[in-house]
Amino acid sequence: MDYQAIKKAAEGYKDDMTAFLRAIVKNPGESCDEKAHIQTIADEMKKVGFDKVEIDPMGNVLGYMGTGRKLIGFDAHIDTVGIGNRDNWEFDPYEGYETEEEIGGRGTSDQLGGIVSSVYGAKIMKDLGLLDDEYAVLVTGTVQEEDCDGLCWEYIIKEDGVKPEFVVSTEPTDGGIYRGQRGRMEIRVDVKGVSCHGSAPERGDNAIYKMADILQDIRSLNENDEADDKEVKGLVKMLDEKYNPEYKEAQFLGRGTVTPSEIFFTSPSRCAVADSCAISLDRRMTAGETWESCLEEIRQLPNVKKYGDDVKVSMYQYDRPSYTGCVYPIECYFPTWVIPEDHKVTEALNDAYKNLYGNDRIGAEVTMEKRAGLPLTDKWTFSTNGVSIMGRNGIPVIGFGPGAEAQAHAPNEKTWKQDLVTCAAVYAALPQSYEAK
Repeated sequence: MDYQAIKKAAEGYKDDMTAFLRAIVKNPGESCDEKAHIQTIADEMKKVGFDKVEIDPMGNVLGYMGTGRKLIGFDAHIDTVGIGNRDNWEFDPYEGYETEEEIGGRGTSDQLGGIVSSVYGAKIMKDLGLLDDEYAVLVTGTVQEEDCDGLCWEYIIKEDGVKPEFVVSTEPTDGGIYRGQRGRMEIRVDVKGVSCHGSAPERGDNAIYKMADILQDIRSLNENDEADDKEVKGLVKMLDEKYNPEYKEAQFLGRGTVTPSEIFFTSPSRCAVADSCAISLDRRMTAGETWESCLEEIRQLPNVKKYGDDVKVSMYQYDRPSYTGCVYPIECYFPTWVIPEDHKVTEALNDAYKNLYGNDRIGAEVTMEKRAGLPLTDKWTFSTNGVSIMGRNGIPVIGFGPGAEAQAHAPNEKTWKQDLVTCAAVYAALPQSYEAK
């Protein structure tokens, strides 16, 4: 490959990529309201010469470049979170702004920049003849990720019948190559009680007191160590070979966590004992943990067992309609995934990057204070569509995308033009890098 030609082509499209990103950002696009984003992306794909552009019944846009029999996927979720408190923004989050180095606006890092770089990465492949009869490229702009990560790819794989050879997640990686993430799940704990008049609480059975006991066990599960004298051993135990055969990858990804995120109750009035109480738990999972093991872990807590049939531990379901009206129910379980360092896909992306930019992370000058010294290969803190692509369906995923994790969901969100260029170049070089393996 002529790597200098790829870099020159990517640099030459910097202004086009900037304009494309700003065109997407100007329309709000929260989960289940992404139509304007999808249409803008589909129009750009057609403009730059994609061979086929489709919008599926869920509302995802799928753009194909090349005619090879094997697909290499590039995924970007194109929904965003809301803007939160407008007073925290120093500029209009949808009008955004642009300087010589930066582009500001809601979604610029999380993660509309990813679709921009992948669309233009595919264009560079076509411009420079980097696709052949073996491989074609699929660029997906996917919906509802912020609401339910991976749901879009469950639909693409199972209903659209699309199964790439592997997928690059273009979520922001701060200039690094990311090979995994902790999983997560949304757990609900319900406790029953018996109401009575608040003036004589001994006549009832207060569900809030029961939940208070259970909450202490949950806190212990998150904060305790794994010592033998602990009745509730902490989740840190999964970093230990004694408890987890996958401890090495768990150490790479980091320990699991659990925390209460919501609490609810029912009571006839403020003058009565609560007859039910429920909590939501945010559970982050490391390698070696499954939804079954996480639910059972809660069920085996001392105070959950103490209250017996009065306690129900379950997993939330997601069934919100997409912007097209499509309802595709799924459990709120988002599996851990990690691709090995020596996997063909990992090595191919590393080779493409290193032949273009060397062995270290690069970026705009302002980003290097954080990026300098970080390992080139790392992992995400948050969750991505990889939970479905690899976590549920076993399709290899590797991560490389423009922007910064710390910008995700934050006011005054921004990304950097250099990242758009860097990622487009690496994406363009990847198919031949993979084929050479």
